[in-house]
Amino acid sequence: MKNKLILIAATLAAAGNAAGDPGKDTSEADVVIYGGTSAAVAAAVQVRRMGKSVIVVCPDQHLGGLSSGGLGMTDSGDKTAIGGISREFYQRVKTYYDDPATWQWQQPGQFGRYRPGDDAQWTFEPHIAERVFEDLVREYEIPVHRDEWLNREPGKGVTKQAGRMTSVTMLSGRTCHAKMFIDATYEGDLMAAAGVSHTVGREPNSKYGETLNGVQKGARTHQFTHNISPYQVPGDPSSGLLPRVHADDPGNNGQGDHRVQAYNFRMCLTRVPENRIPFPKPEGYDASQYELLLRTLLAGSRHITGKFDMLPNLKTDTNNSGPFSTDNIGMNYDYPEASYARRREIIREHQTYQMGHCWFLANDPRVPEDVRKWYGQWGLAKDEFADNGHWPYQIYVREARRMVADFVVTENHLRRRQPTPRPVGMGSYNMDSHHVQRYVDEQGFVRNEGDVQVNPGGPYPIDYGTLVPQQAECENLLVVCAVSSTHIAYGSIRMEPVFMILGQSAATAAVLALEQACAVQQVPYPDLRQRLLADGQLLRAPQPAADGKPNDL
Repeated sequence: MKNKLILIAATLAAAGNAAGDPGKDTSEADVVIYGGTSAAVAAAVQVRRMGKSVIVVCPDQHLGGLSSGGLGMTDSGDKTAIGGISREFYQRVKTYYDDPATWQWQQPGQFGRYRPGDDAQWTFEPHIAERVFEDLVREYEIPVHRDEWLNREPGKGVTKQAGRMTSVTMLSGRTCHAKMFIDATYEGDLMAAAGVSHTVGREPNSKYGETLNGVQKGARTHQFTHNISPYQVPGDPSSGLLPRVHADDPGNNGQGDHRVQAYNFRMCLTRVPENRIPFPKPEGYDASQYELLLRTLLAGSRHITGKFDMLPNLKTDTNNSGPFSTDNIGMNYDYPEASYARRREIIREHQTYQMGHCWFLANDPRVPEDVRKWYGQWGLAKDEFADNGHWPYQIYVREARRMVADFVVTENHLRRRQPTPRPVGMGSYNMDSHHVQRYVDEQGFVRNEGDVQVNPGGPYPIDYGTLVPQQAECENLLVVCAVSSTHIAYGSIRMEPVFMILGQSAATAAVLALEQACAVQQVPYPDLRQRLLADGQLLRAPQPAADGKPNDL
């Protein structure tokens, strides 16, 4: 099967127009949002609700990012902490599932997570999520310029005067002027092009007084449970390492490094014969890439049956599970700062790896028969991602760049050990990092490193300071995905419901800054708080912290 991979095709098209197209329009609005994520749509809706003009310009063809890209099993944590437009999205999803016509492959009552009396639906098919995002941009008459890639060449993509952005220019030549700008990309591309301070990788625990940052050897989750040799000839280091194991020193616990937690695609699979497409064998498939997986299976592991989370209509949100799975560990370190061309290579390699992983499990005769038979029942859902070979549009960028602002959210803020004076939304999910590297331990066996899954202890507030750069760097930019946070705190913040919450809050601040003719850093917090609460945002945890004080103080 020849997969188009929308992102790759769009990148190629954009790169071909790098010199600019004089026929492209010049657009102007009160607020310009760069990115097509769920956060971008939420921000755009809020701008329109506050009576201002907005333009969304994005490299995407399909709106919604991960929310419409396969992540249908919402990582929501405590749902009582989700308000505003974010909750409205899940309520709109629910209205589709209240319609019997939506249930093509099963009846509503056969799906346990659909409950007619609930106010929202948290588990959904990708195309339903995309439909909701398209409904929103249509209803609010939001102009969306798709397949538009920011010119990231220094001095070409962002124009600034007196510390304020005035315009952004795409590789196509399209230029968008605005008074306020919002970066709603997972990568933080606009933030970086604007010269805003940022970081990539893991901070050492010592930097912010944390305990879960940096190298985390000793992880037991998604770990090899058998002593598996990483060498071509088992037990013989002179034979060389197998693919997907590195020979470098993994570092010491708590030590910072440049490494980034693993990416994957959240696949939408099904076992319904009429809607199932057998796993395709990808171009460039190499069975040797899965030798470690084979050794774990032959040793008795059956981790491959994990994380097939069911969605409506007998589909799945299939995620990484176990020591060797769909996470492509160690193959994304340069993605955050990479050129479009290099990102294209990384995405293609991830797709080949993950499709090959599925093909291997379903077809390789060396795989134990029970595994082959079980995995071979599954296939890609025929009625999802139809214009992309039924493969998700969006790779799961679990983290990339993170802004470094005056306020940096840390593990201690999430645990409510340090104050959050200006809350603009709530988070609640685990501090969650997937594995970061695969290495050889002191005994000569393969190990994964980096997995952390620690509950912060309940819902926590997120400070306005995490959305705004240092004022000396830019006075009219807000960042809603690549926020100012440490690696481990970001592991909780990086959930789609939270991104939509922050998108709405950032848009509210942008409009208030416009109306009060001030920098985004100087928006009076009482005014911002009043408007956020009026619009349904939740800023306070349901229960007080251990000292009895409200959690947003």
